Amino acid sequence: MIDLGECRFGVDRKAWDLEFLAEAEELAGLRRVMRLHLELWGLPEVVYAAQICVTELVANVVRHVGPGTPTCLAVSMNGGRLRIEVSDPDLRALPTLVKAAGESEAGRGMALVDGVADCWGVVLRGDSKVTWCELATGLRSPSDHVDGPQVAKAEALLGLCGLASIPANSGQGRLSPAVGKGMAIGLIADLLHWLRAHGYDPDDALEHAQAHFDAS
Repeated sequence: MIDLGECRFGVDRKAWDLEFLAEAEELAGLRRVMRLHLELWGLPEVVYAAQICVTELVANVVRHVGPGTPTCLAVSMNGGRLRIEVSDPDLRALPTLVKAAGESEAGRGMALVDGVADCWGVVLRGDSKVTWCELATGLRSPSDHVDGPQVAKAEALLGLCGLASIPANSGQGRLSPAVGKGMAIGLIADLLHWLRAHGYDPDDALEHAQAHFDAS
């Protein structure tokens, strides 16, 4: 069973979006972008399902609205779920879930989305429609993470670096991912200075640390 932990420093996963022209040639790049962001978010378990969803939602725009359509992909956390939105300017071509007959490819796109997503739908706005879906991540909130001894020790070290006064689940003094990353890098640099001061090779330590990280 995967252990989950609420980040005591309130580090949320920052929503992001990407504007592009819907073309079949863009799908591979969108899948790579999705994988990169989800790995950075610590959500590798949902990469495959998210790639299926973004592929089918964008392919739906290409097929039913037309190649070259201005489109926007937006990804965020909705509670503990990953939310994927694809918007385009056509208010008429609404995605529908239909049962594909025989070997027909028609209608299979949304069936795939329906099969891997917890839920999906369409929202009409003044000048666009948004087709969205949400994927279960196993997390309980946007700042949850997979817990473990390494993560617990890292949070304890950050607490010793002056963040112990920030209570869990507090809206006060929340860390941005950039600030958290900067503090972690600073801590690593300090440890390398400590090693060098005691006659150890910092580069050798980094190589061994990378090997331990890759193996864990």
